[in-house]
Amino acid sequence: MSDPSDQPDATVEGAGGPGAAGGPGIGGAVDGAPPIAKVDRKKQVIAGILTIAVLVFVFIGVFPKFADYGAAWDSIQKMSIGSLIALGVVTVVNVLVYVFPYQAAMPGLHYGHGFVVRQTSFMISNVVPAGGAFGLGVQYAMLSGYGYGPAATTTAIGATSVWNLLVTLGLPVLGVLILVFQGGASTNEVIGALAGLAAIVVLVGLFALVLRSERIARRLGGIGDKVVGSLSRKFRRNRGGAETAPHEDPNAEGNQGVGDVTASVLQFREQLTGVVSQRWKLLTGTSFLQQFCQFLILAVAYYGITGSDGGINPAELFAAFALARLAGFIPVTPGGLGTVDAALVGLMATMGADKDQALAADLLWRAASYFPQVFIGIITFLVWRKQAYSRSRSAAAASAPSS
Repeated sequence: MSDPSDQPDATVEGAGGPGAAGGPGIGGAVDGAPPIAKVDRKKQVIAGILTIAVLVFVFIGVFPKFADYGAAWDSIQKMSIGSLIALGVVTVVNVLVYVFPYQAAMPGLHYGHGFVVRQTSFMISNVVPAGGAFGLGVQYAMLSGYGYGPAATTTAIGATSVWNLLVTLGLPVLGVLILVFQGGASTNEVIGALAGLAAIVVLVGLFALVLRSERIARRLGGIGDKVVGSLSRKFRRNRGGAETAPHEDPNAEGNQGVGDVTASVLQFREQLTGVVSQRWKLLTGTSFLQQFCQFLILAVAYYGITGSDGGINPAELFAAFALARLAGFIPVTPGGLGTVDAALVGLMATMGADKDQALAADLLWRAASYFPQVFIGIITFLVWRKQAYSRSRSAAAASAPSS
């Protein structure tokens, strides 16, 4: 369920802020902005069939053999009024903070505008099979209507995506390290945490080097081009095709004569250097907050069902949550539906939770963290379309010749 010294009133370099001159209406195109992706019907049908198959396999095939839905439902019904109110509160907070990383990456973005964009893109990306590319195009169209050019939009999407990735990889490391200090981590968990920590160090190090120096960015991009070129030639030889020279990126201004990887690295650096150097702390904090709110929903649901003595302590629950979210990287179902749930229930049970109560907590977590944003996203999408229609009519009336 997939983002970026504070200057809250500043705009991203190269972007028009809200109301910038020449900004198009909602849904309009901005020169240079990627077009909304065309829907690949065949791909969507295949993805839809895969999604249904996974959901049936997990929720109808696996869970009934692992736990008892009836017992899980009984546990939910026994929750106190106070626990249900607390669950409602953290659900609302989770929805409200979801826009914060986007605002951190796009200074000057009005909260209401950011809320509409984030909730709509969440709905599309997490409901529509293979809808990620379509959701990306919708974000460009919506933000162009709010006066932001392609540079600002690309920067915001790139920064939030990178930070979301880093935080998602970092949380399991943090969870297992907490278990280590408590003396409750297994050898395999410690090894996994160290491997994850090493991966994060490498990623952050490469990221920092790319942003620090264009010369280093070109050198790293050149290494990438050599690796890609070598693999590409090997693949063509295996397929019996003729070898061709790596092609260039014709759209990267100032990058002519360099390989695809180098051009992409340089473009990535150009887009993110300013916002990351100024707002990395805010990006990190809001990204952690966003994912921590997801955990709070699970914690309130689980301990609302089990009481204070739930069989596993909050550190173990956090580790299970953080590790399970890695299953969301498996691009089978939108939002990790089914895959994350199976991993979460299994990990909770492995750490000592009652299987029925673990299943009940997962169902509540999914219901509270997923469906409200889907329903809100449908509403915000309709609001956006209404705004687009109103602005289109206003623009047409303004341009019509007076009688």
